[in-house]
Amino acid sequence: MNNEVIASAAVHELALGDNFTFDQLVGAVQRYRRRRLRIVELADLGAHDGLCAVWLMTPEEDLVLHAHSDSALHRQQFVLHELAHMILGHDFDHDPDGPDFLLPDIPPKTRRRLLRRQDLDTPEEIIAETLADHLAAAIRGSAMYRSRYLEIFG
Repeated sequence: MNNEVIASAAVHELALGDNFTFDQLVGAVQRYRRRRLRIVELADLGAHDGLCAVWLMTPEEDLVLHAHSDSALHRQQFVLHELAHMILGHDFDHDPDGPDFLLPDIPPKTRRRLLRRQDLDTPEEIIAETLADHLAAAIRGSAMYRSRYLEIFG
C-alpha cells in the first residue's frame, strides 16, 4: 500500500470528516490513544541540535515538545508530524533494550525515538510526514470553510 493510501485511511479512521480544527484533532488523538496529550513549546529546542519536535511517552500521558518558530504553520507542522507517529502507532517498541551508559535516566523507548530522528529517510518518518501533510490540509480546509461561512452569513 502506498503512503497516500495509508495516510488517507488514517485520517478516515479518526472519524473527523474532511475538515477539522487542530483542537478537534488533538481530542481525537487523545480518544484514539486513550491517554492525555500535552503539547509544550520549548524555546531552546532545536537551537543547537536541529530537533524540531519530539514525542515522549510517560505512563500517564503523551507529551509533544516542539521548537519555537516565528511561523504558526511551521510550529503546527512540527506537532502534526508527532501526532502522525501516534496515529500510525510508531512507538518504536520493537528494538531490543540494551544498557545505555551515556543516557541512563532516559527511558529506552525515548532514546530510540531521539536517535532515530537523525534518519529522516526511514519509512516511518516518510509516512508520518505524509500523514502530517494530510492533517494540515484538513485543518486549513476547516479554517477556509469557516471563514467563507462567516463571510457569507456573517
